[in-house]
Amino acid sequence: MIYLDNAATSWPKPPSVYETLGSFLQTLGANPGRAGHRMAAGAAAAVADCRLRLARLMNAESPNHVVFASNATDALNLAIRGLLRPGDQVITSSMEHNSLARPLRSVAEQGVRVTKVLCSPQGVIDRDVVAAAVSPRLRLIAVTHASNVNGAIQPIEDLAEIARHHNALLLVDGAQTLGAMPMDVQSMGIDLLAFPGHKGLLGPPGTGGLYVGPQVDLATFTPQRSGGTGVRSEDDAQPLELPHRYESGTSNTIGIAGLAAGVRFLEEHGVQSIHQRESSLTRRLIAGLEAIEGVRVCNPPAGAPQAAVVSCVVDGWSPADVGSVLDQSFDIACRTGLHCAPDACRTIGAFPEGTVRLSPGCFTTEDEIDAAIAAVAEIASTPSA
Repeated sequence: MIYLDNAATSWPKPPSVYETLGSFLQTLGANPGRAGHRMAAGAAAAVADCRLRLARLMNAESPNHVVFASNATDALNLAIRGLLRPGDQVITSSMEHNSLARPLRSVAEQGVRVTKVLCSPQGVIDRDVVAAAVSPRLRLIAVTHASNVNGAIQPIEDLAEIARHHNALLLVDGAQTLGAMPMDVQSMGIDLLAFPGHKGLLGPPGTGGLYVGPQVDLATFTPQRSGGTGVRSEDDAQPLELPHRYESGTSNTIGIAGLAAGVRFLEEHGVQSIHQRESSLTRRLIAGLEAIEGVRVCNPPAGAPQAAVVSCVVDGWSPADVGSVLDQSFDIACRTGLHCAPDACRTIGAFPEGTVRLSPGCFTTEDEIDAAIAAVAEIASTPSA
């Protein structure tokens, strides 16, 4: 199978991830931070190791600023529901995944003012439009870093500047970028970064987290669950310090250990090197698809920064039918439809049916890209049933 659905979850994983998942519970299956025996200490060390590696990867101020969650959606919910109060304004964009859009809809029903700015037809935010949308009650700017529909990358540094100027915070959905391209939360001005473990970080499902920067006031950033943390057990109030304030209950130690193995692979091979390779594959894929008569590529123009996500539509074919033929006749895995981002598909002119999305990863080859281009060309030359 040619796997081109890495925007949903990366596959395959590095061999070390499989090895870790297969052996971890046999050797370090105790509860981390809840006891002093060797197995518990070893489990706690594995969690700490992953936290340290993630902090280095994103240049966090310290490992304690990395809070583990079950996925990026969980982390986004923590940030949105923990920070926003009735009367606050949050600015977001028309390119958001439902993992951000739906929590914002929920808090809007509770009195938060959600201002959605329209992006360009290529999916990029105009900083002047954002600046013009600011009200005196601005609390948060919340945007995806790179679109899961067409890979368009937003001007995060510009948005951070606007947020700082108005004493607001910047929340970034890094689902398509952390691990897939170099990121520095400090230099980019990111206050909160939500990320999954199962995409660019090459870890297993059920892992992810939230970077919480020093600009965030923990006293007013409310945890969404409370309970045992392994620290301050004498007090029935949730601890204030990071990361314990937002990590209650037994952590997913086996998943976190597998995530650490994925991050080690990134360290060994270099995120910049992986990014360059994926960018080359993406350019090759876009150029090949654009050369096919009857195929419209929905990505940003050549030269614009973008993630390894390519969307297209084929004249006379529904995206769902194209995906079915790619799967059944060519053994190519992709994703079709709205990609849990209906507003993004509206923005780029691909609503209501959505697009055919092809997303290469770090293990994709040029031959696989060429095979996908040839398959789409054959489909485009054939009348739909």
